[in-house]
Amino acid sequence: MISKRKFKYYSRLFLKHDLSAGLTVFFVALPLCLGIALASGAPLYTGILSGVIGGLLVSLLSGSPLSVSGPAAGLTTVVGAILLSYNNYPMFMAIVAGAGAFQLLLGALKLGSIANYFPSSVIKGMLAAIGVILISKQFPVAIGYGHPDFWSKEFINLVGNTHLFTNIEEFYANLSSGALIITLLSLAAYYLWEKEFFDKVRFVPVPLFVVGSGIALQMIFKQFVPALALNSSQLVHIPDHLFNSFMFPDFGVFKEHPDAIKSSLLIGTLASLETLLSVEAIDKLDPWHRTTPTNRELIAQGIGNMVCGFAGALPITAVIVRSSANIDAGGRTKMSAFTHGAFMIGAVMLVPFVINQIPLAALASILVVTGFKLTRPKLYRSMFKLGWNQFLPFLITIVVILFTDLLMGVSIGLLLSIFFLIRNNYKADYDISKETRLGITTYTIKMHTNVTFLDKSRIKELLNNIPHYSEVLIDGSFTKTIDHDVLETISEYCVNAKRNGIEVHLQNIERVNVSDIH
Repeated sequence: MISKRKFKYYSRLFLKHDLSAGLTVFFVALPLCLGIALASGAPLYTGILSGVIGGLLVSLLSGSPLSVSGPAAGLTTVVGAILLSYNNYPMFMAIVAGAGAFQLLLGALKLGSIANYFPSSVIKGMLAAIGVILISKQFPVAIGYGHPDFWSKEFINLVGNTHLFTNIEEFYANLSSGALIITLLSLAAYYLWEKEFFDKVRFVPVPLFVVGSGIALQMIFKQFVPALALNSSQLVHIPDHLFNSFMFPDFGVFKEHPDAIKSSLLIGTLASLETLLSVEAIDKLDPWHRTTPTNRELIAQGIGNMVCGFAGALPITAVIVRSSANIDAGGRTKMSAFTHGAFMIGAVMLVPFVINQIPLAALASILVVTGFKLTRPKLYRSMFKLGWNQFLPFLITIVVILFTDLLMGVSIGLLLSIFFLIRNNYKADYDISKETRLGITTYTIKMHTNVTFLDKSRIKELLNNIPHYSEVLIDGSFTKTIDHDVLETISEYCVNAKRNGIEVHLQNIERVNVSDIH
C-alpha cells in the first residue's frame, strides 16, 4: 500500500509535470500514429489503437520512467510488405501476436543485451534505408495522388517500367493543388520552426501546428476556393464506432503459410532492436540518469504487441521521437506516457469528427520530415569520414534493403561488418624466421598458444610460398590447442613437400592421416 505522504507527493508531481507533458506527447503522437498507419498501408485507426495500447498498458509494465511506446516508423516497411503479401488482416494480427510472444521469450531468457551485438553502422544503415522508403512512399500522398500503388514492395519498383513510368499520365491527372499547397506550407513550418524568430511559438509541437493548419486550410478551401478543396479520399477516416469492427486473429496462418513464422520473428527482432536502442538513448537524455531494465522492457513490449495482435493494432516499440518530446515537456514519471494514452482514446471516443478533417497530405509531410531526419546527408558524410570499415557496411545495408528487404539488408550488413572486424583485429597465431647454412635455407614456424581455423588460410599460403629444396621446422611446443583444420593443412603439406624437395620436421604437432582429409 502506498503511504498518504507518497500519494500526495506523486499527485503533486503528476499535476505539476506529468499531466502537461502527457498532453504535449499526445499532440505529437496523434499525427504520427495516423501517419505511420498511412505509411504501412493499414487502416488509420490501427495506428491510434497502437498508441492507446502503448500508453495505457506498456507504460505501466515498463521499467522506463520516460519512454513512450507506439507504432514506429522503423517497422513501416516490414508491416507494409506483410500486409501486401497476405492481404488478410486477421492473419496479420496473428503475426503481430506471434512477434509479441517472441519478444516475451527474449525478455524471459534475459536477452535484453542483444542490441549490443549489432554494429552501429548496420543499424544506422537500416534506419537510413527506412527514411528513403518513407519519403518515397509518402511523396504521392503529399501531392494528393489518390492511388500510390506503383510501389508494391521493394524500392526498385519505384523506378520499374511497370510501375512508375507507365503511370505518369494517371499520376499527373490525380495531382491535387490543394494537397500540394498544404504539403509545401507544412514543410515550410518545419523549416521555420528551427529559426530563432519563432522561439516564442516553439512551445507548440510542430506536428500539432501542421495538422491544425491543414484542417484550417481545408476548411478555407471548402468555403472560399472549392477547386482546391480535398475530397474524402484525401482526408483521415476514423470509423464512428471504432470497437464495433473488432476482429479475431487467424492463427491458422502459421499452419497454412510457414513463412508467417519468419514474419513474426522479423517483426519481433526489429521491434526489440528499435526498443532497446531507443531506451538506451532515452536513458542518456534523462536528467535524473535513471537506467531502464532492458529485460523487463522486452517483456513489457512483448505483452503490448500480443495485445496489439488481438486488438488489430499495428506493432509497437519504444519511440525516441515521442520519448524525447516527453522529456522536453518536463515529464517525470511513467504517468506522462499513461496520460498521453488516455488523451488518445478520449480523442477517438469524443471528437472523431475533428480527426476526420485532417488532410492526409499534412500527415505525409510529417512522415517526409521524419524520413529525412533518418537519412539526412549529414549522416552519410559523417559515416564516410569514419572510413570504409564503417561506411561500406552502412552503404551496403541501405542498398540491399532498398532492392530486396529489410532482413536481407541487415543480415548482409552484419556479415560485412564481421568480415571487417576479423580482417582488422585478427592477428596470426604464429611467427616465422629463416636461417641459411651451407646453402640450405631453414624456415622455422613457431605456433602460438591457440591456433584456430582462422589461421588455416594464412598458414596454407605461407607454406605454399616456401621455395623448393628448403627445410621447414613447424614447432608446436608452445601451443595449447591446434584446430583440426590446421593439422589437416600441415599434414597434407608434408606429403606434397617431398615432390618439391622440401624436408619438413614437425615438433609437438600431431600428424593426421592424409587419406582422412578427402
